Amino acid sequence: MKTMLNKKYITYISICCIAFMYTACIPTLQKKKENTAVPGSYKASEDTKDSTNTADIKWKDFFKDPNLVSLIDTALKNNQELNIIMQEINIAQNEVRSRKGKYLPFVNLFGGASVDKQGKYTRLGAVDDKLNFKPGQSNPDPLTDFLLSANVSWQIDIWKQLRNSKKAAVYKYLSTIEGKNFMVTNLIAEIVYSYYDLLALDNQLEILKANIEIQQNALKIVTLQKAAGAVTELAVRRFQAEVNKNQSRQYYIEQEIIEAQNRINFLAGRFPQVAERNSTGFIKMALDSTFVGIPSQLLENRPDIKQAELELSATKLDVKVAKANFYPTLNIMGGIGLESFDPKDIVVTPESVFFNLAGGLMQPLVNRNAIKAEYLSANSRQIKAVYNYERTILKAFTEVSNQLSNISNLSNSYDMKMQQVDALNQSVSIAITLFKSARADYMEVLLTQRDALESKMELIETKQKQMNAIVKMYQVLGGGWK
Repeated sequence: MKTMLNKKYITYISICCIAFMYTACIPTLQKKKENTAVPGSYKASEDTKDSTNTADIKWKDFFKDPNLVSLIDTALKNNQELNIIMQEINIAQNEVRSRKGKYLPFVNLFGGASVDKQGKYTRLGAVDDKLNFKPGQSNPDPLTDFLLSANVSWQIDIWKQLRNSKKAAVYKYLSTIEGKNFMVTNLIAEIVYSYYDLLALDNQLEILKANIEIQQNALKIVTLQKAAGAVTELAVRRFQAEVNKNQSRQYYIEQEIIEAQNRINFLAGRFPQVAERNSTGFIKMALDSTFVGIPSQLLENRPDIKQAELELSATKLDVKVAKANFYPTLNIMGGIGLESFDPKDIVVTPESVFFNLAGGLMQPLVNRNAIKAEYLSANSRQIKAVYNYERTILKAFTEVSNQLSNISNLSNSYDMKMQQVDALNQSVSIAITLFKSARADYMEVLLTQRDALESKMELIETKQKQMNAIVKMYQVLGGGWK
């Protein structure tokens, strides 16, 4: 008896040693720590500690135009892409629930009935024919069985594999929320860009129509001068061609207005319709002051950075989950219930009561390549997430730095363009006056009018870029989603 016990102990020890040996063969991983350091300011020459940040302003307070606010509000409710992301959030939330349930016991209720008829000239049939439950009474033929039971199975989470899996799902769920916030920021910015494009096109169309009227008046003057012999037919044809060119250009702008409206309607999740707007005074629209704060605030304000950070946290836990596959798993199974040949006896206790309880320890020993591959892949995904996190931070910092320079340069450009427009407007008046008194050639009038028109168009484009630059700064600072 003692010898048999010693053999059992030797067997158990051998199994444990083999398990330890295989566990010790876990591959060594390449480690990489994320770097979240950012410069103290957006310009190397500055050392500011002012934490006032435009990103903290809610979008309804940042944008003052009521028509624009209404469009944004409609888009946040109806945009299909945003609603798709909302469903992805629901999917991620359900995944958390699923992972959470896996480290809790599974309890199943079972009820069943069966009938079994053995051949009389078989081993089981012969046994049934010879055995009796009671004196003078044989087994039922055919043999029936009625069962009611509750079964329990539970994987004991020794290595926190299931809990880490659940935490990873939580981080992924939170990252989808940040992805939604990033989508909101981008959606608001796209709506505003398209809205300002529309206002700019309205103003360009208005200027073009006014210019066509001026050129038609100039055409009348040239026609009269041609009749008086002061100019040739060539001058009339050149002025006529210029009028026709701008009339043709008018249709292009009108088409761009239709497309800009439809782009807004698409983002707002509605069919094509007129986008309510007030284009008057666009060229004199005031620019809101922007405050960039300090670069470290990007880590909190930018949803894409927070999303990358959460995804990194999830991949770190995924590595731990994959590592736990090298370790043995402990499973406990049990059941209790009532079973009887006759349904009327199934409630007779304790004769009809049965129960069972078992525990199992499982350790992977052979063909561990799949486990190793998943472990190494999980680590590679974690390193990839580190690089993605660092890249997202670098991208955010660069975008803010670019917009700071862009806003400054566009302001200077706008001032120069305004001076150019004023000069050319005066030139047009002078050229027409000189032309009427035959002191200037018709080509001077024609080219001056053309230059004046282009300068006005460029001034509107510059204003549009200025407005978009302010919105872009609000976007890259992480504003709009709060």
